[in-house]
Amino acid sequence: MRIEYLKTAPDRAGRYTLGLEDGSKLLLYRQTIEDFGLYTGLELTQEQYKRLSEMSAKMRAVRIVSAANVSKKDLENRLVQKGEDPAQAQKAVSWLSELHLIDDSATAETIVRACIAKGYGRSRAKQVLYEKRIPRELWEAALEDYPDQTEKIADFLRAKLKGSQDPKLQKKAIDALLRRGHSYGAIRQALSELSLDTDDFPEEE
Repeated sequence: MRIEYLKTAPDRAGRYTLGLEDGSKLLLYRQTIEDFGLYTGLELTQEQYKRLSEMSAKMRAVRIVSAANVSKKDLENRLVQKGEDPAQAQKAVSWLSELHLIDDSATAETIVRACIAKGYGRSRAKQVLYEKRIPRELWEAALEDYPDQTEKIADFLRAKLKGSQDPKLQKKAIDALLRRGHSYGAIRQALSELSLDTDDFPEEE
């Protein structure tokens, strides 16, 4: 595998882009480039290519994990989307898992805490867990102590309605709460606490 080009300037993370004849790219630090004696036009052996691909995937995986809460599946998918070899992406995820630097259970708990802090309902939290590719068997434990959101819903309605009885304004606020994952029952309870009309509002969807 021949090196088509090697950029002379690093990116913001201090990595140098190495382009190969098959169109693939590797992101490597200067020390790795010096250790392997890499330069434009060099023919890499299969073993060298394999080792460099593995290092590139690991470096990128560490950077992604340090910047965001990701599940193993999400990380693997991101690595492949960014151009890493699928097999090396899988190895990088396993490597991080063995080092206890990525844990789906811990990530699920962090995601749920963030949803609670944002005032989301349980169903919105489930949606986020799904989007983050958290295994479904971990959802129940992460959501087990999800707090009652009635007071947060009431605070949201107070802020949006400011005492208004305008049905259109109320509907707009209720639609926003539904998008945030709150159930009809929870919204109805908050409406009652604020002495707002609930006659035409269903208890559940």
